[in-house]
Amino acid sequence: MTTTETGLPLFVLGRGTDPHSERGVDCPGELPSASDPALVERARRAKAALGDRVFVLGHHYQRDEVIQFADVTGDSFKLAREAAARPDAEYIVFCGVHFMAESADILTGDSQRVVLPDLAAGCSMADMATFDQVEECWEALEDAGIAGATVPVTYMNSSADIKAFCGRNGGVVCTSSNARRALDWAFSRGEKVLFLPDQHLGRNTAVLEMGLSLDECVVYNPHRPNGGLTAEQLENAKVILWKGHCSVHGRFTPECVDDVRERIPGVNVLVHPECRHEVVTKADHVGSTEYIIKKLEEAPAGSSWAVGTELNLVKRLGQMFPDKNVTFLDRTVCYCSTMNRIDLPHLVWALESLAAGQVVNQITVDEDTTHWAKVALERMLALP
Repeated sequence: MTTTETGLPLFVLGRGTDPHSERGVDCPGELPSASDPALVERARRAKAALGDRVFVLGHHYQRDEVIQFADVTGDSFKLAREAAARPDAEYIVFCGVHFMAESADILTGDSQRVVLPDLAAGCSMADMATFDQVEECWEALEDAGIAGATVPVTYMNSSADIKAFCGRNGGVVCTSSNARRALDWAFSRGEKVLFLPDQHLGRNTAVLEMGLSLDECVVYNPHRPNGGLTAEQLENAKVILWKGHCSVHGRFTPECVDDVRERIPGVNVLVHPECRHEVVTKADHVGSTEYIIKKLEEAPAGSSWAVGTELNLVKRLGQMFPDKNVTFLDRTVCYCSTMNRIDLPHLVWALESLAAGQVVNQITVDEDTTHWAKVALERMLALP
């Protein structure tokens, strides 16, 4: 444990405990190590047996016990492109969540097979926008006479069906890094944008980067008639935000920022743009996962950082940069529950099954959906 100039404790992740925030974690006796050594060895043997036939992708939010076997780590789109750049790899084992594996299947060749070690590893945000719901929303926009002036933009964290919907309707995919460019592109082709499925990324980009007002952004709730919006609200809106969010980033509150500033004088608050607007406006730095990593890499030694993103990554950053004081923005520990479904036992099972000639948990996207999703993805790749 280190202390600040005022004597307040600064707990770097993995190097101390705070009884005020870590309630209910005391266990009698010794806990086993995070990774069973026998499982580690089995994973190594299976991966070695497969050789170049397998390419393992590890999202930044994965557990350390899984990340150690990744051939490459990164965010979802980077990983899908890395898979596409390995056409000789027969099997792509994606340690991430379902929509990411779908993107990999869309971008890889017909002879490659994408495997998700646990089919229960979904994404709550992506699941907040189903194809039928989005179709119903589009019909509401048509009834309001504004669909022709609206360009759909979907965040990468969406299902293949939603990406394909955007492709069919003149829209585009975006990442947290290029959301501003995607919205600029959309507004050059229409008067309004339907932004799916993360309302926070859409709002933060439109207001903080493009200068739109909060009043020009409305939220469409798929669980209410007509999205809970009047025809006048739809007519006056510039950005129609889908009522969706990330279950991890949505947990951070303005009070978290106030609390960490009080506890750690001089701390730099660094958050992901999936956080609420009220949190982002209180932060010192806002950016994608790759931006967060780069920011800490370039930070001066001895500086203090409170990071608002998934805990596995924040903990790993604390280990990567021991010369900096890295802590989680919230006192309450929060992992991404669906990302954490990909654990070592599931990875070992998938690798050993492939080594034995059995393809398990293959993720496939049908031909028509693949075509239109690719259209939306290619529009993103063509952004200036």
